[in-house]
Amino acid sequence: MKNCKSVATPLIVNKKLSKEDGRKEVEAFCYRSLVGSLLYLTATRPDIMYATSLLSQFMHSLSQIHFGVAKIMLRYIQGTLDYGIFYEKFLDAKLLGFCDSDWGGCVDDMKSTSGYAFSLRSSIISWSSKKQQTVAQSSAETEYISASLANYTSNLAKKNFG
Repeated sequence: MKNCKSVATPLIVNKKLSKEDGRKEVEAFCYRSLVGSLLYLTATRPDIMYATSLLSQFMHSLSQIHFGVAKIMLRYIQGTLDYGIFYEKFLDAKLLGFCDSDWGGCVDDMKSTSGYAFSLRSSIISWSSKKQQTVAQSSAETEYISASLANYTSNLAKKNFG
């Protein structure tokens, strides 16, 4: 895929993945190796965190559709090789936090995914994308759970690091 045509986003917009999609299974070793490499890459590429964690949910029930989405991620990475985290020395640090969620994003269990990111100036220092433990009854409840997770994390960081 070295000379592949790049794409603008790591996932197809509004495409939902499911464990039971009725497609033929693919070789598990290839898929798991690719997803493992993507997980390693998330250490410096938070822009692929959500898509990679989504693909990692299908390690035991993978199909050609899942493998195709993983290939789309490779095409995205091909076009964004210069992306990453850059840390520079600065004196005035301002902590910024952002959070978001998707309501009922998983079609298998109707659970939502929460995500947050914290940055000092322009450098991201902490991020997470995680499936919520409960099924939210509204988008407002999903957003509240996401915000409370981000708030808990920021309070924990303040307590430990001042």
